[in-house]
Amino acid sequence: MSEQQSLTPLKALLFAFHATNTIIISYLPLYLAERGLTGSEIGVVLAVGPLAQIISQPFWGYMSDKHKTVKRFLLICIFGLIIFSSIFLSVTQFYLLIFFGFLFYFFSTPIGALGDSLAQRRADDVGVSFGTIRTWGSVGFATSSLAIGLVLTIYGVEYMIWPYLAFAFVALFVTFRVKDVKVDQEPISFKDAASLLKYKPFIFFLFFMMFLTVSHRANDSYIGLYIAQLGGSNFNVGVAWFVGVISEAIVFFFAGKWFRKYHTLIFVILAGIIYTVRWFLFALVDDYWMIIGLQFLHGLTFGILYLSAMDYVTRLIPRILQSTGHLLFYAVFFGVSGIIGSLLGGAIIDQYGGSTLYFVLGFIALSGTILMTLYHLLPYGKKA
Repeated sequence: MSEQQSLTPLKALLFAFHATNTIIISYLPLYLAERGLTGSEIGVVLAVGPLAQIISQPFWGYMSDKHKTVKRFLLICIFGLIIFSSIFLSVTQFYLLIFFGFLFYFFSTPIGALGDSLAQRRADDVGVSFGTIRTWGSVGFATSSLAIGLVLTIYGVEYMIWPYLAFAFVALFVTFRVKDVKVDQEPISFKDAASLLKYKPFIFFLFFMMFLTVSHRANDSYIGLYIAQLGGSNFNVGVAWFVGVISEAIVFFFAGKWFRKYHTLIFVILAGIIYTVRWFLFALVDDYWMIIGLQFLHGLTFGILYLSAMDYVTRLIPRILQSTGHLLFYAVFFGVSGIIGSLLGGAIIDQYGGSTLYFVLGFIALSGTILMTLYHLLPYGKKA
């Protein structure tokens, strides 16, 4: 098998996992609303995921670096995802949703980070762009959002568990064929991993980036409810995600042609500017089709921010701590930001509606863009 062919199972894993991810991100808020939860209660349940992520991401990253394997822990996490998603998407009581939601997210959230960490390393080994591998995650997300949106429109959002488990089992089967990374260094200690928390350029970067990612994660949680408020259906939510993630896939696919022409922080700042414009435009529209039309900006925001931030973190931290560093990055990008975005977004959309929520997100993104610009101009931004 050639090196290029050895990437096929990894691409299939990213495709299948992100296909499951779109079901949770796109339809879980609608599913919970169907179960009778209020906006604030939905915010609490959604915040459980990022809370679990803050604990699980560094834990699984540390275990991966310590035992010098990514594949083994991917398999463990996917088994856990299948078991606890079956329970989480079956219970109806609020406190049981919180409890089993925590267990579900503890195993499911590290899969994306471990998969991307493995893809980043394999891309370096094979000599290809990380974006060309990560594109398949975006394709899986886009395909699932459109197909599952149509299925759930016909049968109802309460049946989302079945397509979710179908993609989850595909992810499990292909992971057995994924090629693991070779790690020549000695296993790391907890002290080594903890040293990342004292590395000021890394910590400052994560903190400033969080202003952008809070706005991103709040949108992840509530764009479906906002479209529903504007009169859209489950299928319209799927179309919105399809448009957004197709633009993301295009950005990832062509990353090798535009990426690294400038300092990576320039691209982070550019993404922040587009995020700011995007949220203010969302706040001003009064038709869900306009939201769908503006979703092409998703690729120019998340696609650019994620690629450039991931690359910056990879350059900033030692290779022996790559999995730990990547999962700490993931814990902030999707975890801490997700808690703040879910709780803040749920309270605002419950009391004031979606338009006010997006005005607030616009100002948060603007603050993050200013902070990232200052970081780039200061010595810390020159470390990578």
